[in-house]
Amino acid sequence: MTKASTTPESRDDGEEIRWLTAEERRAWFALASLVSRLDSALDTQLRRDSGINHFDYVVLATLSDAPDRTMRMSDLASLSSGSLPRLSQVAARLESRGWLRRTPDPTNGRYTLAVLTDAGQAIVIGAAPGHVREVRRLVFDPLTKAQVQQLAAIGQRIARTIDPADHWLARSTEAPQPTGE
Repeated sequence: MTKASTTPESRDDGEEIRWLTAEERRAWFALASLVSRLDSALDTQLRRDSGINHFDYVVLATLSDAPDRTMRMSDLASLSSGSLPRLSQVAARLESRGWLRRTPDPTNGRYTLAVLTDAGQAIVIGAAPGHVREVRRLVFDPLTKAQVQQLAAIGQRIARTIDPADHWLARSTEAPQPTGE
């Protein structure tokens, strides 16, 4: 991927390798740096100001936006971009703090529901203003309105290529939520 030449080559299996151009490499390194550093920066702010990490906040905020603050664990894992085993560990921790409750799905016992408690909702409401300020400071304040629109279009296009059924795409086109991401 970092080969200096942009001349196509063929691998042993005959597949052509299209190396990145210098401009594509600059764009790729900028994106890779952003992806790896943004979550860490948001995690730092949330830990400092609210005592929770970014993934915890995403889980709680996603439940906060759900009807009756309830969602199947499998759907919550997908929407929070986490695996079901990771979400199960986080849910156990959040449950021990009284912020989340797990219960069998009454419509289908094979599923487990995650329910945001009143205490969990209070955590989301308390953390949301600082989180939104940090998102605004890190992401939106440095950009023009046109760049924000470009960022949305670029992000949606890449996400759709990675996963055409990406649940975040549906969320990104909805009206903003006062207590959500």
